[in-house]
Amino acid sequence: MARVWDIPVHDSTRVRDVRVAVEAAGTHVPLDPHRTAVATLVATELATNLVKHARGGRVVIDLVDRPGAVTRTPGVQVTAIDYGPGIRDVTAALRDGYSTSEASLGAGLGTCMRISSGFDLYSTPRGTIAVARVDQEPATRPERMWKGPTPGGINVPLGRDEHSGDAWSCARSGTRLTLMLADGLGHGTKAAHASSAAVDELHRSAHLPPEEILRHMHPALRHTRGAAVAVAQVDTGTGELAFAGVGNIGARLHAGDSWGHLISHPGIVGAQFPATVPVRRVPWGQGSLLVLHSDGLPSRWVPPTDPELLTHDPAVVAATILRDASSAASPVRDDTSVAVLAPDPRDRRHDPA
Repeated sequence: MARVWDIPVHDSTRVRDVRVAVEAAGTHVPLDPHRTAVATLVATELATNLVKHARGGRVVIDLVDRPGAVTRTPGVQVTAIDYGPGIRDVTAALRDGYSTSEASLGAGLGTCMRISSGFDLYSTPRGTIAVARVDQEPATRPERMWKGPTPGGINVPLGRDEHSGDAWSCARSGTRLTLMLADGLGHGTKAAHASSAAVDELHRSAHLPPEEILRHMHPALRHTRGAAVAVAQVDTGTGELAFAGVGNIGARLHAGDSWGHLISHPGIVGAQFPATVPVRRVPWGQGSLLVLHSDGLPSRWVPPTDPELLTHDPAVVAATILRDASSAASPVRDDTSVAVLAPDPRDRRHDPA
């Protein structure tokens, strides 16, 4: 059961809170002292930028697996979210050594990108989203990366609790990459036990098709409160996406120039499992992008319309969706997670290699 840290940053006193949280996250992974120091430097720079250059914001620190890894390789993900005014010249800001302030830490966004295992940034006048991942190894080399769809996401607990009842994860088996999102009933620690059990079972049964993965999860979650779970599996050999869900997990697929819904079946994994689990099968191409989300996201959230956003790291896409939806009229009233499956990173313009 992983920790999540959600820290509001509106003045310099909260920068220290971010630094302490990242140091704690490094012990949970665990990272060695050097890589923990790297994560701390990156997070401190991102938090400092919220105070200096934005109208405040938040930093979400989560423990995530390396995208596309064959085995679970956890790292620390730091997501900085603000609400404007945005970065005027992103290209210049990402240049190593660039700074607009003599009081800078000397790191800058370019350095953050260079020393992180993965880094991406998306900025408009509405605000900036920056995501950095730091695991035990330095920046991911293109030739070592998984050749296929790439997952990413964000998970925010209700009321800045220590644990979120939501969880998302991905697993590889042969030509299949499977993305799962689980929402444990309720919120807090007991809900987190349910979603964590779903994650563990995913990694035991990723060689199976989505409906069978869900069937294996049902007995694994019987000792918990149960959860709503959606499973999406892309087979790079056949170019097909297979989707199955039980419970109220939202799913939207972007294909071509339009968005469509993928519907889950009523029920609760671990408590009230349906007799049959319908599976939706659709083509998966370079223009495809999948969004899974828990019901903490307002039901009437509007999919992004900026085509540039869809070229970014899926974790950036997920954080942007969460920010823009939660700032709408419908407030967030539960744990909230958003997971995105995007095309091969070499086909995105902002590849963090």
